[in-house]
Amino acid sequence: MNRRTVSALLGALVLAAIAIGYGVFTGTRAQPAVAYEALNISPGPRILFRSTAAESKGHVAMVSAVDPGAARAVSKLECLRVAAAAGSGICLRPDGPLATFQAAILDADLTVTREIPLVGVPNRTRLSGDGRLVAWTVFVAGDSYNNGRFSTRAGLVDLTTGDMIDSLEFLAVVVDGRPYTAADLNFWGITFAADDNTFYATMSTDGRRYLVRGDIAAKTVRTIAQNVECPSLSADGKRIAFKSAVDGDPAKGWRLSVLDLASGVRTPLAETRSVDDQPAWLDSNTIGYAVSRGGGDADIWAVPSDGSGSPRLLVPHAESPAALG
Repeated sequence: MNRRTVSALLGALVLAAIAIGYGVFTGTRAQPAVAYEALNISPGPRILFRSTAAESKGHVAMVSAVDPGAARAVSKLECLRVAAAAGSGICLRPDGPLATFQAAILDADLTVTREIPLVGVPNRTRLSGDGRLVAWTVFVAGDSYNNGRFSTRAGLVDLTTGDMIDSLEFLAVVVDGRPYTAADLNFWGITFAADDNTFYATMSTDGRRYLVRGDIAAKTVRTIAQNVECPSLSADGKRIAFKSAVDGDPAKGWRLSVLDLASGVRTPLAETRSVDDQPAWLDSNTIGYAVSRGGGDADIWAVPSDGSGSPRLLVPHAESPAALG
């Protein structure tokens, strides 16, 4: 194990201990009993999410997409992030008493079928539409180029072949049509196209944030736009929902928008609050996302994808939404 990996692991362990310590502390408070249910994530008109409600915080839960305001069904499974597609799922969660983490691959009944160790604190996760490809993003610490501050690392695995890319940093990078190498590359927020080969993600380097298109077979990523973060590809493969830093400065917050890949036209969405989340397509016309309440609590909101309308509260005390149908 090289010095960079050891440093990143040690930094992640410190972060993890703090995060888990907080979770243990809040979990010791007396909470109302929850009737856990056996959930199934087969395709259907439902929304899967991570509950942030006090009595079920951290547990995977589900509501009807037709009536998301109705009572939620809550599973015993606990995750920091969750996603699902085509009857498969992924749960990013702590891995044992050493405060490390893992990506737990789930079947339709939320049974763990595979566990992938993660060196870092989980941040984002996605599956391809057919459930074959799985991606994750983690925070790490200790990279020498970053003066020990936190950075991000994103990886993916093909569940059919078992082929894995531990970090997108290992791929060949092309910036504005030219080969590019740098020590400060960071990747996050992977989203997959329908061909099980193409993906999109955010790449940062030299103070800039790019939308990149990746080719798994060719092991390359190419920049296609700037100031695009946490992309989410629509089912038809034509549009990307994303967050962008206001005036290019993350300190000013983020604005949700949709990018038309063919024309390059960006449409700001009706949500004007700062949203620090990877948006999700709930259907072809609706974008879902979490807005923090503070203190580890959040709500899932929804907004039209064409820039019209206004935000509406979809699921209170919830985050990490995934439409199942």
